[in-house]
Amino acid sequence: MLQELAGAVITCKKDAVLAAVEKAKGELDPSEIIENGLAAGMNEVGVLFERGKLFLPHVMMAADAMTAGVEALKDLMPEGSASSKMGVIVNGTVEGDVHDIGKSIVSTMLQSAGFEVYDIGRDVPIKNFVEKAKEVNADMIGLSALMTTTLAGQREVIELLKEEGLREKVKVMIGGAPATQAWAEKIGADCYAENASEAVAKAKEILA
Repeated sequence: MLQELAGAVITCKKDAVLAAVEKAKGELDPSEIIENGLAAGMNEVGVLFERGKLFLPHVMMAADAMTAGVEALKDLMPEGSASSKMGVIVNGTVEGDVHDIGKSIVSTMLQSAGFEVYDIGRDVPIKNFVEKAKEVNADMIGLSALMTTTLAGQREVIELLKEEGLREKVKVMIGGAPATQAWAEKIGADCYAENASEAVAKAKEILA
């Protein structure tokens, strides 16, 4: 059944996802449907996109289908689970970088896992990350950079958080093709995530 859910997301068809969710409702826990079914499918979509097997419109359709599936489960969520969020995360792609898709998948999956996510888009000026974090009282900032030339933006956000006296309060997770664990350590980020499921696991680990 989980495979059927994941497969429905991979087909990028909203109807297929909603039908699979409807079928799974009576047998599986909503969180399991989301995490091990829908999110697993979305992660596979991300992998296929990176390998050039799927294209941007497919990914957007799959994300849309997954969101509809999560929405269909809202009523079954334990009372209060929606309001007692696991943490508040501001997520975006740093200035100079217009890559959007990986970051969008991460935002969708973090949201599905119960985080309150503010996706502030791509090519985001450094100060906007910090301003948004202040505005929504964020626990974490997610910084995506897909080009070696924009990696420095991740470091600049951390520097600005220090200047504003917020570094202790706001955790920083970095990601993107040229980013590595070594880079995360070098710039003082709290964690590095290679893909969307790892981003969810790390966020839970740090903010739990």
